[in-house]
Amino acid sequence: MPVGLGPLPVLHPVRGFRLGIASAGIKRAGRKDVVVMQAAPGSVIAGVFTRNAFCAAPVTLCRQRLAHAPQYLLVNTGNANAGTGKPGMQAALRTCEALAELTGVQAEQVLPFSTGVIGEILPADKIIAVLPQALADLDENHWAVAAEGIMTTDTLPKGCSRQVSIGGAQVTVTGISKGAGMIRPNMATMLGYVATDAKIAQPLLQQMLRTAADLSFNRITIDGDTSTNDSCMLIATGQADMLEITEHDSAEYRQLAEAVNTVMLELAQAIVRDGEGATKFVTIRVNGGATQGECLDVAYAVAHSPLIKTALFASDPNWGRILAAVGYAGVENLDVEKIDVYLDDVCITRHGGRAEEYTEEQGARVMAQAEISIRIELNRGRVSETLWTTDLSHEYVRINAEYRT
Repeated sequence: MPVGLGPLPVLHPVRGFRLGIASAGIKRAGRKDVVVMQAAPGSVIAGVFTRNAFCAAPVTLCRQRLAHAPQYLLVNTGNANAGTGKPGMQAALRTCEALAELTGVQAEQVLPFSTGVIGEILPADKIIAVLPQALADLDENHWAVAAEGIMTTDTLPKGCSRQVSIGGAQVTVTGISKGAGMIRPNMATMLGYVATDAKIAQPLLQQMLRTAADLSFNRITIDGDTSTNDSCMLIATGQADMLEITEHDSAEYRQLAEAVNTVMLELAQAIVRDGEGATKFVTIRVNGGATQGECLDVAYAVAHSPLIKTALFASDPNWGRILAAVGYAGVENLDVEKIDVYLDDVCITRHGGRAEEYTEEQGARVMAQAEISIRIELNRGRVSETLWTTDLSHEYVRINAEYRT
């Protein structure tokens, strides 16, 4: 069951951005698995993508096409179209060309996205056949059903929406995401789509997205695997009644960035809460580091340790496993006698050893919670970093063992 993740909140429509859904039966008959998104002419789009060298054909095309004033986004689930070589690229191109022909835009103005099983050729004919259905379904109010249409092993759709006043105008920021497993930054096995009706120059939008992704989707991990298909897009339609944001240091930029950061962080945390087989939502915070890099090294060492993750699943306060992970994180000249570790507000180790006041009952109480915080005080600098992860359960193994069956 998802940890603290409930029904979708109200997802406000974004002026100039429409979504349409169709069923191609890519993996299962009758499932809504194709989503078309249309951005009004004049919209600007930014994107960040996986750093996996074996990136999927759609990722390659998206990177190439961001500079061509894209207007349509085409998403399919059930098939990743990754590890498919030239035939996979041709299949992706065919779907883009078909959508372009139906809508009267250039093929370069269509951005493709795929998620699902790796190593199988995209069934382009199935997708092309339902494009008219998806186009006929285009509507600004279809965020919720689109959130369902991009799911794979997710158990619940994920969405977030905010409305803020910028320059006297009401501005909307709404987004959806998918992801539950094969989650690791740079980026995770996720697709994320966030749209706003704000007016902003494309280079600033790209900068805003990169910062927001680093604070959200690049701070989550479930199993340490980096996918081949990860994509996160930020679209600005410019339909709000406001002046264009052209300066990074302006109050308007900061207001919009805060709204985007909030939406993307909630979407990223929703992915962790819905992690495959997850029973715990875990916040790992490392304080007092000398650099950002060493704080993240320590945090990921803890987050990726199978021993810690299974202890979390068992609600076992086996804090020695945390110390071991901190120790092998690779921080140079680490003075372990300066390190304190907390489970929520319970100090379990002080100055590198068990805290005198700590009891096993205190640790067990925290570990039994569905939401847990692990805080590590390095006491060697002023840098802090936070990331979010899950436990590792029997159900995670079952889901991934049976993924293709």
